[in-house]
Amino acid sequence: MFFFFAGGVENQVRQVVKSGAGKCLNCRSPSDLVDYDKVLKLFFVPVWRWPEKDQLMHCNNCNLFFPPSPRLHDVDLRCQICGRGVESQFSFCPFCGSSL
Repeated sequence: MFFFFAGGVENQVRQVVKSGAGKCLNCRSPSDLVDYDKVLKLFFVPVWRWPEKDQLMHCNNCNLFFPPSPRLHDVDLRCQICGRGVESQFSFCPFCGSSL
C-alpha cells in the first residue's frame, strides 16, 4: 500500500496592528506589524489554526514574516546624517559613524 501525504504548518495574518510599520528585510518594501495564527494544512486545506501571542512584521510583497526590530530604550537624540535614533550617552552614531 502506498500513501501520499501533503501538509504542513504556516503563518497567516489574523489582524494588521500597524500598517507600514517598517521595511522588509528581503525586498525592502513597506511591511506591516501583524497578529498572526499558525495554521495546520492537510492537502492544502486549513484544518486547525491557533493564535500566536507575539506580533510579527509581514511583507505583503514577498509574504515574509520576520520579528520586529528591537527599539532603543533611551532614544532622545537623532543623527544629523542618517536620521536614526541614538542613545543620549553616545558621542558617535553607531549606524553611520558620524559625530553627534
